[in-house]
Amino acid sequence: MSARMVLLGPPGAGKGTQAARIGRRLGIPAISTGDIFRAHVAGSTELGRRARAYMDRGEYVPDSVTNAMVADRLAEDDAASGFLLDGYPRTADQVDALERMLSERGEALDVVVEITADADAVVERLLGRAAEQGRADDTEPVIRRRLEVYAEATAPLAAIYEDRGLLLRVDGMGGIDEVTDRIMAALAARLSV
Repeated sequence: MSARMVLLGPPGAGKGTQAARIGRRLGIPAISTGDIFRAHVAGSTELGRRARAYMDRGEYVPDSVTNAMVADRLAEDDAASGFLLDGYPRTADQVDALERMLSERGEALDVVVEITADADAVVERLLGRAAEQGRADDTEPVIRRRLEVYAEATAPLAAIYEDRGLLLRVDGMGGIDEVTDRIMAALAARLSV
Protein backbone atom coordinates (compact mmCIF):
# COMPACT_ATOMS: atom_id res chain seq x y z
CA MET A 1 0.00 0.00 0.00
CA SER A 2 1.17 3.51 -0.69
CA ALA A 3 1.19 5.77 2.37
CA ARG A 4 3.29 8.79 3.18
CA MET A 5 3.09 9.43 6.87
CA VAL A 6 4.68 11.06 9.90
CA LEU A 7 4.68 9.70 13.45
CA LEU A 8 4.75 12.33 16.23
CA GLY A 9 5.03 11.93 19.99
CA PRO A 10 7.33 12.68 22.89
CA PRO A 11 10.59 10.80 23.39
CA GLY A 12 9.80 7.44 24.97
CA ALA A 13 6.22 7.29 23.67
CA GLY A 14 7.04 4.16 21.66
CA LYS A 15 7.40 5.78 18.24
CA GLY A 16 10.34 3.63 17.17
CA THR A 17 8.64 0.37 18.12
CA GLN A 18 5.35 1.38 16.52
CA ALA A 19 7.01 2.80 13.40
CA ALA A 20 8.73 -0.52 12.68
CA ARG A 21 5.52 -2.49 13.22
CA ILE A 22 3.35 -0.18 11.12
CA GLY A 23 5.95 0.03 8.36
CA ARG A 24 6.01 -3.78 8.12
CA ARG A 25 2.21 -4.01 8.07
CA LEU A 26 1.88 -1.35 5.37
CA GLY A 27 4.93 -2.46 3.37
CA ILE A 28 6.68 0.91 3.63
CA PRO A 29 10.05 1.81 5.20
CA ALA A 30 10.04 3.21 8.72
CA ILE A 31 12.64 5.97 8.59
CA SER A 32 14.05 7.05 11.96
CA THR A 33 16.21 10.14 12.10
CA GLY A 34 17.36 8.99 15.55
CA ASP A 35 18.77 5.77 14.04
CA ILE A 36 20.49 7.75 11.29
CA PHE A 37 22.11 10.07 13.84
CA ARG A 38 23.16 7.19 16.13
CA ALA A 39 24.80 5.40 13.17
CA HIS A 40 26.81 8.54 12.38
CA VAL A 41 27.78 8.94 16.05
CA ALA A 42 28.86 5.29 16.28
CA GLY A 43 30.87 5.68 13.06
CA SER A 44 32.49 8.89 14.38
CA THR A 45 31.73 10.72 11.14
CA GLU A 46 31.97 14.52 11.05
CA LEU A 47 28.17 14.69 11.08
CA GLY A 48 28.13 12.21 13.96
CA ARG A 49 30.47 14.34 16.07
CA ARG A 50 28.38 17.46 15.38
CA ALA A 51 25.12 15.62 16.05
CA ARG A 52 26.42 14.04 19.26
CA ALA A 53 27.07 17.41 20.90
CA TYR A 54 23.38 18.28 20.49
CA MET A 55 22.04 14.80 21.30
CA ASP A 56 24.06 14.53 24.53
CA ARG A 57 22.41 17.73 25.75
CA GLY A 58 18.96 16.42 24.79
CA GLU A 59 18.67 18.96 21.98
CA TYR A 60 17.92 18.54 18.30
CA VAL A 61 20.42 18.45 15.45
CA PRO A 62 20.20 21.67 13.32
CA ASP A 63 17.66 21.72 10.49
CA SER A 64 20.23 22.22 7.75
CA VAL A 65 21.83 18.86 8.54
CA THR A 66 18.59 17.05 9.31
CA ASN A 67 16.68 18.27 6.22
CA ALA A 68 19.46 17.20 3.86
CA MET A 69 19.65 13.75 5.44
CA VAL A 70 15.88 13.27 5.19
CA ALA A 71 15.74 14.47 1.57
CA ASP A 72 18.48 12.00 0.61
CA ARG A 73 16.71 9.16 2.42
CA LEU A 74 13.31 9.88 0.82
CA ALA A 75 14.98 9.78 -2.60
CA GLU A 76 15.94 6.12 -2.11
CA ASP A 77 14.01 3.51 -4.13
CA ASP A 78 12.30 1.83 -1.17
CA ALA A 79 10.53 5.10 -0.28
CA ALA A 80 9.10 5.63 -3.77
CA SER A 81 5.70 4.16 -2.90
CA GLY A 82 5.52 5.49 0.66
CA PHE A 83 7.29 5.90 3.97
CA LEU A 84 6.78 6.46 7.66
CA LEU A 85 8.93 9.21 9.21
CA ASP A 86 9.76 8.77 12.89
CA GLY A 87 11.46 11.76 14.52
CA TYR A 88 10.98 14.19 11.65
CA PRO A 89 9.70 16.86 11.32
CA ARG A 90 10.28 18.33 14.77
CA THR A 91 9.86 22.04 14.06
CA ALA A 92 7.53 24.22 11.98
CA ASP A 93 10.45 24.98 9.65
CA GLN A 94 10.97 21.23 9.13
CA VAL A 95 7.23 20.86 8.37
CA ASP A 96 7.68 23.41 5.60
CA ALA A 97 10.90 21.76 4.38
CA LEU A 98 9.18 18.35 4.20
CA GLU A 99 6.25 19.83 2.33
CA ARG A 100 8.66 21.38 -0.21
CA MET A 101 10.60 18.10 -0.58
CA LEU A 102 7.42 16.18 -1.32
CA SER A 103 5.88 18.88 -3.50
CA GLU A 104 8.97 18.89 -5.73
CA ARG A 105 8.25 15.20 -6.35
CA GLY A 106 4.51 15.75 -6.88
CA GLU A 107 3.71 14.11 -3.54
CA ALA A 108 2.10 15.04 -0.22
CA LEU A 109 1.61 13.49 3.21
CA ASP A 110 -1.40 11.22 3.62
CA VAL A 111 -1.61 11.23 7.42
CA VAL A 112 0.17 12.26 10.63
CA VAL A 113 -0.23 10.03 13.69
CA GLU A 114 0.47 11.54 17.11
CA ILE A 115 1.15 9.00 19.86
CA THR A 116 0.24 10.57 23.20
CA ALA A 117 1.81 9.55 26.52
CA ASP A 118 2.03 10.72 30.14
CA ALA A 119 5.33 12.56 30.87
CA ASP A 120 6.12 10.71 34.12
CA ALA A 121 5.45 7.36 32.45
CA VAL A 122 7.78 8.38 29.61
CA VAL A 123 10.59 9.24 32.06
CA GLU A 124 10.19 5.84 33.75
CA ARG A 125 10.17 4.08 30.38
CA LEU A 126 13.33 5.80 29.19
CA LEU A 127 15.19 5.27 32.47
CA GLY A 128 14.31 1.57 32.21
CA ARG A 129 15.58 1.47 28.63
CA ALA A 130 18.79 3.23 29.69
CA ALA A 131 19.42 0.59 32.36
CA GLU A 132 18.72 -2.29 29.94
CA GLN A 133 20.66 -0.92 26.97
CA GLY A 134 23.33 1.21 28.62
CA ARG A 135 22.32 4.28 26.63
CA ALA A 136 24.40 7.24 27.76
CA ASP A 137 21.92 9.74 26.28
CA ASP A 138 19.08 8.58 28.56
CA THR A 139 19.90 10.12 31.97
CA GLU A 140 17.00 11.69 33.89
CA PRO A 141 18.14 15.33 33.40
CA VAL A 142 18.62 14.74 29.66
CA ILE A 143 15.25 12.96 29.39
CA ARG A 144 13.47 15.83 31.14
CA ARG A 145 15.24 18.34 28.89
CA ARG A 146 14.25 16.34 25.79
CA LEU A 147 10.62 16.45 26.97
CA GLU A 148 10.87 20.24 27.47
CA VAL A 149 12.38 20.69 24.00
CA TYR A 150 9.62 18.48 22.55
CA ALA A 151 6.89 20.50 24.27
CA GLU A 152 8.38 23.80 23.10
CA ALA A 153 9.29 22.92 19.52
CA THR A 154 7.50 19.81 18.35
CA ALA A 155 4.15 19.57 20.12
CA PRO A 156 2.87 22.64 18.19
CA LEU A 157 3.27 20.63 14.97
CA ALA A 158 0.20 18.65 15.94
CA ALA A 159 -1.84 21.86 15.65
CA ILE A 160 -0.38 22.57 12.19
CA TYR A 161 -1.25 19.10 10.95
CA GLU A 162 -4.65 19.20 12.63
CA ASP A 163 -5.44 22.44 10.76
CA ARG A 164 -4.48 20.64 7.53
CA GLY A 165 -6.83 17.75 8.33
CA LEU A 166 -3.99 15.21 8.54
CA LEU A 167 -3.74 14.51 12.29
CA LEU A 168 -4.81 11.32 14.09
CA ARG A 169 -4.20 11.14 17.87
CA VAL A 170 -3.67 7.70 19.40
CA ASP A 171 -3.17 6.84 23.09
CA GLY A 172 0.34 5.39 23.46
CA MET A 173 -0.15 3.98 26.96
CA GLY A 174 -0.62 0.24 27.35
CA GLY A 175 0.89 -2.86 25.81
CA ILE A 176 2.75 -2.74 22.51
CA ASP A 177 0.17 -4.87 20.69
CA GLU A 178 -2.67 -2.80 22.11
CA VAL A 179 -1.11 0.46 20.86
CA THR A 180 -0.35 -1.06 17.44
CA ASP A 181 -3.97 -2.19 17.15
CA ARG A 182 -5.20 1.32 18.04
CA ILE A 183 -2.94 2.89 15.41
CA MET A 184 -3.89 0.40 12.70
CA ALA A 185 -7.61 0.91 13.44
CA ALA A 186 -7.19 4.69 13.17
CA LEU A 187 -5.25 4.31 9.92
CA ALA A 188 -7.82 1.89 8.50
CA ALA A 189 -10.56 4.43 9.14
CA ARG A 190 -8.53 7.22 7.51
CA LEU A 191 -6.72 5.45 4.65
CA SER A 192 -8.85 2.41 3.94
CA VAL A 193 -5.94 0.04 4.65
